[in-house]
Amino acid sequence: MRGACALIERWQGLRVAVWGDFVADEFVQGEIARVSREAPVLILKQHARTLAPGGAGNAAMNLAAIGVRVSAIGAVGDDEAGAAIVACLRGVGVDTGGLLRISGRPTPTKTRILASQAHTTPQQVIRVDREPAPGLKPAQERALLRRARAWVARGQALLISDYGYGAVTPQLGKAAGEAARSGAVITVDSRYRLADYNCGFTAATPNEPELEEIFHLRIGHDQANLEAAGRALLARLGCRWLLVTRGRDGMAVFAPQCATALIPVHGSDQAVDVTGAGDTVIAVFTAALAAGADGLTAARMANVAGGLVVMKRGTATVSAAELRQACRQAERGGGGRRTG
Repeated sequence: MRGACALIERWQGLRVAVWGDFVADEFVQGEIARVSREAPVLILKQHARTLAPGGAGNAAMNLAAIGVRVSAIGAVGDDEAGAAIVACLRGVGVDTGGLLRISGRPTPTKTRILASQAHTTPQQVIRVDREPAPGLKPAQERALLRRARAWVARGQALLISDYGYGAVTPQLGKAAGEAARSGAVITVDSRYRLADYNCGFTAATPNEPELEEIFHLRIGHDQANLEAAGRALLARLGCRWLLVTRGRDGMAVFAPQCATALIPVHGSDQAVDVTGAGDTVIAVFTAALAAGADGLTAARMANVAGGLVVMKRGTATVSAAELRQACRQAERGGGGRRTG
């Protein structure tokens, strides 16, 4: 982690666009009051309700928190959740001029119900998702593509966050990438169709279950399967770096003609809440690459950020100050091991 603090300073003020699906993460918290007389179910007495930008919105919030200048490109509904997302983003300085407000199309919303009793820690008991019909109208796609093309022609990086709701697609991403200025960093995180982003982008950040789904195999502790799947996806995407997040097993970093680097998890492997951790990882990874770091150094910093954010409840961010302190502490430890 040598030079991490200098890298954090270099990304201050860099311009990064986040193009993708902006999701509302809603948290309803309360205390179990009694059992209902209408049915054998528990009654939750609501104490609090909060809403935070999730998906691409969480990546944008994390970039802003570490000092990057951020522009948001995507779509939200003309509803309460959409308005709340825009307000949150603007509140931390994110440029929301690239967000379309679409009447009649609900903002994707994930409502998590957290229940507790006296002197106990709130626990998530159920999640309720409200989703729009997939895809946008062709005119709306063209409007977002114009915004993305204009951005990549002048900015340092484009982060694509595809959660499957249609604000960005592999075809749109490829079209935007063709307009990118020389040296621009383009990173992609796609929940369901990462293998279709075979555009030669800078990097991709799947988690291990996504890698398993693409190749229909089980990795677990099978290093041979991890190596084979990682190498196959790296070749298919044509990217320079592939960062695979593996939960309590840390990360694996693949690059052409380089040995695979395995990075152990930072901090405790007993996460408090993994909500949105992948968004934090790709945000810091992208910022570090845009600031001139190689992929392994960027992955190590992203690993530290991920280790910090999973110890926070809800959809959370990591600040530049927190990351700077944690990186200093991590300098005393190792930076991962090589395989292959």
